[in-house]
Amino acid sequence: MSQDTTKKKPVKRPRAEMPAQDPKERIRNFNEVALGYDEETAVAEAERCLQCKNAACVEGCPVDVRIPEFVAKIRDRDFQAAYDLIKDTNSLPAICGRVCPQETQCEAKCVLGKKGEPVAIGRLERAAADWAMARSDRVKPELPEPNGKKVAVVGSGPAGLTCAGDLAKMGYKVTVFEALHAPGGVLIYGIPEFRLPKRIVAEEIKALSDLGVDVVCDVVVGKTITVDDLFAEGYDAVFLGTGAGLPMFMGIPGETLNGVYSANEFLTRTNLMKAYLFPEWDTPIKVGRRVAVVGGGNVAMDSVRCALRLGAEEAIIVYRRSEAEMPARAEEVHHAKEEGVIFRTLTNPVRVLGNEEGWVTGLECVRMELGEPDESGRRRPIPIEGSEFVLEVDTVVIAIGTTPNPLVSQTTPGLEVNRKGCLITRDESGLTTRDLVWAGGDAVTGAATVIEAMGAGKRAAAAIDKVLQGKG
Repeated sequence: MSQDTTKKKPVKRPRAEMPAQDPKERIRNFNEVALGYDEETAVAEAERCLQCKNAACVEGCPVDVRIPEFVAKIRDRDFQAAYDLIKDTNSLPAICGRVCPQETQCEAKCVLGKKGEPVAIGRLERAAADWAMARSDRVKPELPEPNGKKVAVVGSGPAGLTCAGDLAKMGYKVTVFEALHAPGGVLIYGIPEFRLPKRIVAEEIKALSDLGVDVVCDVVVGKTITVDDLFAEGYDAVFLGTGAGLPMFMGIPGETLNGVYSANEFLTRTNLMKAYLFPEWDTPIKVGRRVAVVGGGNVAMDSVRCALRLGAEEAIIVYRRSEAEMPARAEEVHHAKEEGVIFRTLTNPVRVLGNEEGWVTGLECVRMELGEPDESGRRRPIPIEGSEFVLEVDTVVIAIGTTPNPLVSQTTPGLEVNRKGCLITRDESGLTTRDLVWAGGDAVTGAATVIEAMGAGKRAAAAIDKVLQGKG
């Protein structure tokens, strides 16, 4: 047992930089961009932590990771203990350490960040998880005593996987039903290999299988079977983590031209269907010489960076607000700029132009200015009269958001949705308008973050246990 040295004085030094592939090299491959801390760098970064008694960073974590405790273990070079502490509340640490917006959550609450740079909590979480994954002698977790109850989880994205993992630890027999041919949800079809390697997702899912979770693919709930069928088959509760996979379009002329993609199709073909490995894999994808991606979120950044790697000579972000209002992570914007992405902010498309053969030739846009804040808290973009101009492009990717697929709600009596098609829940636990059916993640909130979806899955698992065990 390692000695408790939590009273060590923190070391004052700059935040440790994350090593990364050279931009000139990485735009020609799909290998991971951020290379991760080695053990010495992780220890040095952990030594910066103040070990606050009332740790505000934990308040910023949707899955309640015991942050100061695991950071102290890394500082003491006990990576196994650090990993075990994280896994106690977070089923997917290697994923969270890579894609969660720590800068607006746990790190935003870090005391060091008030006068300087916060502790790199996400990078340290990744370091502990990667250390554990690299070991061939990992011990499988002890399975709890079965409690005789069965729960069906629909969707194998971050909400579903988290709910399944927590329930399995409580002794439930859990089956996850996935519509696609591989599990992972948005983690495999939406997030590119260079940001989240698919081997990492596979390893995290294997860890859940070690807990006794069964994952069944190629089952479209609402089509292959229904929620009512699941109850008829003996499941005691159902969790819906079906995500938000229905793409939104702008409704402007020309969106049906050849060469216009939704970001969902563009990323699914690229990531899940391995178009970037064509012709080794059977999925082709046509990327023109100049690609415009409409939007300013992480999905837009993923799309535009994929376009460069797929051979585009120019890849352009077209966003109607200024860079300050972009919802994408600052790190993703920084990486995109390093890679040569062109940013056309305060610019809004009004029409997609095409030739007689029906292929995209350009994007007609209007320049914008910012007015008063709207309901999102961001300043409202207003068109500048007479400022129209044309961007010459031959591919357009629309990345302005997604909504939930209505298949489950349309085939489940008593399941209500709001005007945006999101499942309505009665409380923070995710209980829907149908008894014994919970929901969480993007299916409830619309497109949001991985860690927020995980938090929803965690809350739902606790509520399911409480109801099925007659505790409330």
